[in-house]
Amino acid sequence: MAQKQSILGRIGQLTRANINSLLDKAEDPEKMLDQLVRDYTSSIAEAQDAVAQTIGNLRLAEADHAEDVAAVKEWGSKAIRASQKADALRAAGQGSEADKFDSLAKVALSKQIGFENEAKAAAPQIAAQNQTVEQLKAGLINMQGKLGELKSKRDQLVARAKTAEAQAKVQDAVSSINVLDPTSELSRFEEKVRRDEAQVAGQAELAASSLDAQFAELEGDSTQTEVEARLSELKALAAGDQPTA
Repeated sequence: MAQKQSILGRIGQLTRANINSLLDKAEDPEKMLDQLVRDYTSSIAEAQDAVAQTIGNLRLAEADHAEDVAAVKEWGSKAIRASQKADALRAAGQGSEADKFDSLAKVALSKQIGFENEAKAAAPQIAAQNQTVEQLKAGLINMQGKLGELKSKRDQLVARAKTAEAQAKVQDAVSSINVLDPTSELSRFEEKVRRDEAQVAGQAELAASSLDAQFAELEGDSTQTEVEARLSELKALAAGDQPTA
């Protein structure tokens, strides 16, 4: 009985544990939850073994009680048969033989009373054991539910910790580069790119101006050539119009 009370006490203590309160007091909630998961898993395994043993003992007691009840009926039947035989012998005038069967009937009745007493004594104990087993089963179900809650909170806590760590890294990265600060590395790089772009634009403009001048010069040379050609034609025409001597 003391062992049963001890099992019930342990299960009750574990199932009443306030996980949120434990987390608030813990320096490292994740480690504490890992330890609680290990403790609960171990306790559940121990409790399952104890409950299985208790159930086994209960089934043995129930079997013994069933045998006692069957024995009560059996010895009752034997007592009836022996008494009826004695009555028949006594009616036939065989008193001594009848007394023997009456004695057998008394022995059977004595046996019947003994088994009745054992069955009566065992009945309340079996009822109490059945109640204990039901309490233990309910306690195990609660413990398993508590273990599931622990595992869920542990997973949630780890996920939140990882998210917080990632957010901290992002904030550190953002704070290390301020895109609005003209003295930052990004602003200086942008200014260098602008200067390079301006230089390229200037070179392109210069190249375009030089090309236009070359075409203009080429165009001027072409006009002069045309003038010279036309002058030559005029002179040839003039020479052709003069009379020969």
